Amino acid sequence: MQVVVLVYSDDRNVRADVCDALGVTLGGAELEIRQAATQAAVITELDKRDVDCCIFDGEATPSGGMGLAKQIRDEYEECPPVLLLVARPSDSWLAAWSRAEAIHPFPIDPLTLPKQVEELVFVEEDEAA
Repeated sequence: MQVVVLVYSDDRNVRADVCDALGVTLGGAELEIRQAATQAAVITELDKRDVDCCIFDGEATPSGGMGLAKQIRDEYEECPPVLLLVARPSDSWLAAWSRAEAIHPFPIDPLTLPKQVEELVFVEEDEAA
């Protein structure tokens, strides 16, 4: 089994930090991480219909991860779960508005991020079965 995670940020360092934190496997499955630096690249990847989870940078510019999360929820009937990276815990209300399933604060924690993604991916699979 393979899990595909899409990481969106305009900052290559944020993308690298997420990739480093996630590693190469997730819940015993091989992990493929795809990176996107633009909103258009995210849409291109989602159109392939094989993404299992999205991680969006809430601080990305010009298209912020929160707005992008809301957009894909509105536009894709079958949308993968979204985890938002947020700078401030007080941004959780915006994450709720965007209909993201989870938030993770900066800086990236390599112990908790993989667990959060694993819960999103494998809970979604259990519900689909």
